[in-house]
Amino acid sequence: MTLTPSVGSDDYTQGPDEAAITLVEYGDYECSYCGQAYPIVKDLQRTYPDSLRFCFRNFPIPEIHPQALSAAEFAEYAGSQGRFWEAHDRLYENQDRLGDSFYRELAAELGFEQRAVENALNAGEFADRIQGHINSGLRSGVNGTPAFFINEQFFPGPYTELPEVLAQIFASGR
Repeated sequence: MTLTPSVGSDDYTQGPDEAAITLVEYGDYECSYCGQAYPIVKDLQRTYPDSLRFCFRNFPIPEIHPQALSAAEFAEYAGSQGRFWEAHDRLYENQDRLGDSFYRELAAELGFEQRAVENALNAGEFADRIQGHINSGLRSGVNGTPAFFINEQFFPGPYTELPEVLAQIFASGR
């Protein structure tokens, strides 16, 4: 399975654009497996700061994670204010607290005007963007979270194997 579409300028990424490896995650902020993958990805970013670009795309599954969509909306609002990655990290670090009271706390922490956040989320301002992520995931063969792509190719293994796989790729010079 191949990533569709490729990572573009409208994606949130960390790491150099010209990195040897681009790692894309389709994730759900309430998914416990995504929460377990989060520190692994952070470790990979620390290990390969100049060689790894990371991209996160929202793939909320609200049928089993009732806070997933609102968390994705909050992250997208933060992104519209230039603070996506700070919100992303705090959402994963506080998975057990997701909900309106935590979003209010996080909005204050990030310096957002509370009413502006509420208005944007209530208006569904980011629904199309999130649905676009979901649609791209579905076109790419994603059917659960977390789902990872390494240089646009689906990674079928468990996320716990990502460090070993990336080390092998870097060692082989591919």
